[in-house]
Amino acid sequence: MSSDRWGRVDEAGTVYVRTADGEKVVGSWQAGSPDEALAYFERKYDGLVVEISLLEKRVKTTDLSTKDANTAIAHLREQVDAHHAVGDLDALRERLDKLARTIEERREERKAHKAKQTEEAHKAKEDLVAEAEQLAQSEQWRVAGERLRALVDIWKGLPRLDRKTDDELWHRFSHARSAFSKRRKAHFAQLDAQREEARQRKEKLVAEAESLSGSRDWGPTAAKYRDLMQEWKAAGRAQREHEEDLWSRFRGAQDVFFQARSEVFAERDSEQRENLTRKEELAAEAEKLLPITDLKAARAAFRAINERWDAIGHVPRDSKAKIEGRVHAVERALQEAEEAEWRRSNPEARARAAGLTGQLQDAVDKLREQAEKARAAGNTAKAAKLEQELAGRQALLDQALKGLEEFGG
Repeated sequence: MSSDRWGRVDEAGTVYVRTADGEKVVGSWQAGSPDEALAYFERKYDGLVVEISLLEKRVKTTDLSTKDANTAIAHLREQVDAHHAVGDLDALRERLDKLARTIEERREERKAHKAKQTEEAHKAKEDLVAEAEQLAQSEQWRVAGERLRALVDIWKGLPRLDRKTDDELWHRFSHARSAFSKRRKAHFAQLDAQREEARQRKEKLVAEAESLSGSRDWGPTAAKYRDLMQEWKAAGRAQREHEEDLWSRFRGAQDVFFQARSEVFAERDSEQRENLTRKEELAAEAEKLLPITDLKAARAAFRAINERWDAIGHVPRDSKAKIEGRVHAVERALQEAEEAEWRRSNPEARARAAGLTGQLQDAVDKLREQAEKARAAGNTAKAAKLEQELAGRQALLDQALKGLEEFGG
């Protein structure tokens, strides 16, 4: 007879295992000693421990399905319940029960996770449909088209819903894409028609521009080219394969005209710059007449300068005001000298100036005398008032005397 903590072998060779429900027969052993019998069935127990440990690891570290896991547990439970091993079978049952609970919890977690994924997928597809329906109204053809293609890729990456819901959402999504494609096709068809109309209009503008390129009527033709350019801009763009060629011809015709005009204007500018040099010399000659000491001689010299000036012709526009201003300054000086000479030689004007000077002198003398008497009498207020009036009359007298000097006395 042999025994240990978990089992024993009786005299007849029957092997027992101890459990919480009492001893259970494991089997009989006739091939060897009782100790060998216990060792054999203990190894069978160790084998069950290894299998259960491996199953626990698979459940923990792999995506083992609930069905396969439960099948494996049932198979192991049958072996434990058969009591064909010696060891802590109750502990193995507890481990299998715990593993079964873990599998059930994981099944519920997977179920909840799947439900959440489905809910998220449903919302994601609703959002994709809403965005697609909004994009269907867009006129940002390239951006919206690229976004719709991206939405299709996103849709393909989402889990399927139940067939009815998935089909309904896909129908709305597909309809939005089709509506956008239809609108885009209509837009570009209209755009092609507009570009063809623009091409025909620009062909006419090119022909007109080319017909004007040989004109030498500089001003009106330049204005006409400006009008043609405005019409060109208003015509819109032609098809890409025509636009560049039409523009090249249109611009080339203008270049021919404006190049010819530039050459003529360059020659004219050169002549005007030469005229400016000559007029600057005459202006300097006129300025040498100042200050005027001999009015008659200065007048004759200025007349001769003016005649040569008029014979020279145009100068550059940006220099005209400055050069003419120099000559006009000399001309004004001559006019002022002539006016002064006239005043000196006019006896009536001299008499009027002398009379006015005499009247002012009398008034000044009278006011000065009255002011002196008032101050002597101690009437300072009246004296101050008279002196103020005296200062005003004295200023007028000084001015009149200066004017009288211009008449030579």
